[in-house]
Amino acid sequence: MELYGNSSMFAELCDNLYRFYEERNKDLKEIDQNREACPDWYKQNDMLGMMFYIDNFAGNMKGVESKLDYVEKSNVNYIHLMPFLDTVEGRSDGGYAVADFRKVQEKLGTMEDLESLTAACHKKDINVCMDFVMNHTSEDHEWAKKARQGIGEYMSRYFFFDNYSIPAQYEKTVPQVFPTTAPGNFTWLPEVEHFVMTSFYPYQWDLNYKNPRVFNEMMYNFLFLANKGIDIIRIDAVPYIWKELNTQCRNLPQVHTIVRMMRMIGEIVCPSVLLLGEVVMEPEKVVPYFGTVEKPECHMLYNVTTMATTWHTVATRDVGLLRQQLDIVNRLPKEYVFLNYLRCHDDIGWGLDYASLLREGIRERPHKQYLNDYFQGYVGESTSRGELYNADPITGDARFCGTTASMCGIEKAGFEQDAEAMERAIQKDIMLHAYMFMQSGIPVLYSGDEIGQVNDYTYKEDPHKAADSRYIHRGAMRWDLAENITDADTVEGKVFQRLGQLEKIRKSEKVFVSTADTWTIETWEAGVLSIGRYFEGEKLIGIFNFSEYDKTAWINEEDGMYVDLISGEKMEARGVNIPAFGFYYLKKEAEAE
Repeated sequence: MELYGNSSMFAELCDNLYRFYEERNKDLKEIDQNREACPDWYKQNDMLGMMFYIDNFAGNMKGVESKLDYVEKSNVNYIHLMPFLDTVEGRSDGGYAVADFRKVQEKLGTMEDLESLTAACHKKDINVCMDFVMNHTSEDHEWAKKARQGIGEYMSRYFFFDNYSIPAQYEKTVPQVFPTTAPGNFTWLPEVEHFVMTSFYPYQWDLNYKNPRVFNEMMYNFLFLANKGIDIIRIDAVPYIWKELNTQCRNLPQVHTIVRMMRMIGEIVCPSVLLLGEVVMEPEKVVPYFGTVEKPECHMLYNVTTMATTWHTVATRDVGLLRQQLDIVNRLPKEYVFLNYLRCHDDIGWGLDYASLLREGIRERPHKQYLNDYFQGYVGESTSRGELYNADPITGDARFCGTTASMCGIEKAGFEQDAEAMERAIQKDIMLHAYMFMQSGIPVLYSGDEIGQVNDYTYKEDPHKAADSRYIHRGAMRWDLAENITDADTVEGKVFQRLGQLEKIRKSEKVFVSTADTWTIETWEAGVLSIGRYFEGEKLIGIFNFSEYDKTAWINEEDGMYVDLISGEKMEARGVNIPAFGFYYLKKEAEAE
């Protein structure tokens, strides 16, 4: 009623909710029942995610199904399948321009293959996440094709204008998403003599949610996919989905109404399905997307700013800004669940807290320049390798692309065949993962990170990919190297086994649950971060050295002895000496009774 008033579309929606509930199979209904009985199931310490492109990981969906033993061996129980719905090669934006919400890309398989995969995952207690692109469709979608023919019913599902006067008003207040590669927010269609709103790329047409038909049909797509066995639906570009003249068309109140309705619809038809919101803002600003106790919205959100701040910390060897960021997250209600990651399919944008950095004399433009130079390996004694994306010479803005391993120096050390440098690079990589596991929420690996996979430069040979440097970190999974995971003398074996140790510690120690008390501890050493966690009488102190030099963490926890969960060594949590890129998980020993 908030959005559409007393429309007949509401009755139609209710009828369809019942239909989708009836169509939901008994195995999924059993999962629904079990999770309704334990609504905090996803807030425990046993969740570990892995995200990958289906073709890069295993060719197609059947291939992914054949690799589930490997997923299990990686201690992963949540896989995020990157966009797999039907799209058009060359006009896909990595799969985010959907031509058919009920068809899998032919090269990846069929809807039956998806059902088979999700069923196989559920047998192994593995959750499946997918992207649901709500803001727009591809220009090749059935609706767009009919709109292009001038059929009013379908034109009304998008934003069409027969002259530029209203688009010009929008352009005054609406920021551009990709000013260098796709400037402006509208595209002229000569065949229908109209402008259409295209916030992202010209082939992605923004949907008009002021039309209740759009909302209903997109919800039917949502439920269709949930009934294929999807456990977690990642809502892409959430803040953009409601447009209003004379606003930025971002984060408007109606967006929250739509997400709240999605949450209700899910709870009615498929209560085990979680909503994951993609909202690229600072943690304190994304909080509204969790909703409230009375009006809940997303179950989980990404912790984007902390990820970017982590790499800033790697480049500066100064944990000050990161500690400030973690303090903000730690002050938020414990019910909020964030997804934490070091790298993902996307580039790294340097959306840092520049107001805080300015107080230390660090200005935005030169600092962004330094970070991009550092991670390309040009300055600051950097061992990182990678490439820029969307570099804008006028503003100085650019984003960075590269895998975790390449950014940590594994690529450089391997190329130079420097064994000592390789050990340092692996140590840095593992330390960063150990720190990520210490944050509250759900850690997510990017496929290949578990074996230290480096940048793949072969994308330059593919005309569909050559212009997009993000493909440097979207290389095909190296299954030949993955065969080395049991060989502790190889890079892959060292990374996989050490990550495995961390993952098992995280799953066995209850202090890692999302609802634990979490705080940062002053170390009086710029390059060393310390995080405390406390839950039901158990206490853990994590210490992480972001510097290539041995340091001392001048902490002073005067409450007895601790044991390092990595080495088993007993020590006090006072004046802890920590080697270059080293870390400790110090658990407070139980008091003798």
